[in-house]
Amino acid sequence: MLAAGFVVGGLLTQAARIFLPAGGVKQFLTTGVTPSIGPLQLDLIILKFGIGPVALDVSLLSLLGVLIAYLIARSLF
Repeated sequence: MLAAGFVVGGLLTQAARIFLPAGGVKQFLTTGVTPSIGPLQLDLIILKFGIGPVALDVSLLSLLGVLIAYLIARSLF
């Protein structure tokens, strides 16, 4: 449910970035923090591959999507 919440929140963020007019509300709702990890190299002697970079874009609307998913999950179970 957490992943579904982040997907819904990401969709809300992208919709706000496209449809809201420029101003303070758009800036407040769509500004996010993007922590990232990587690239990570993994060498297992017979297999070597790289992972990354992996980033997560967290904004107010993505947290709202997680809250909505939580409330839906709580009402279902």
